[in-house]
Amino acid sequence: MALFLITVKQNNYSNGIRLEKGMTVEVSSQYSNPLLTNGGHEVQDAFMRKYGLDLKKNCGNSTVYLDVKKLN
Repeated sequence: MALFLITVKQNNYSNGIRLEKGMTVEVSSQYSNPLLTNGGHEVQDAFMRKYGLDLKKNCGNSTVYLDVKKLN
């Protein structure tokens, strides 16, 4: 398993949900990129746990808005 840091790259406001630049979550995943694998479900869950935001509803679950960095 690897640990990833997911960071919002730019502000995004869609469907009443706002993502602010600099928001971050840590995700532990067995995949090489948790954002692009399995529909980004692990990343969506992490944002819901930490911020209470639904990335799927916001349509912000993409590399346009999110940066993925492997920590270990």
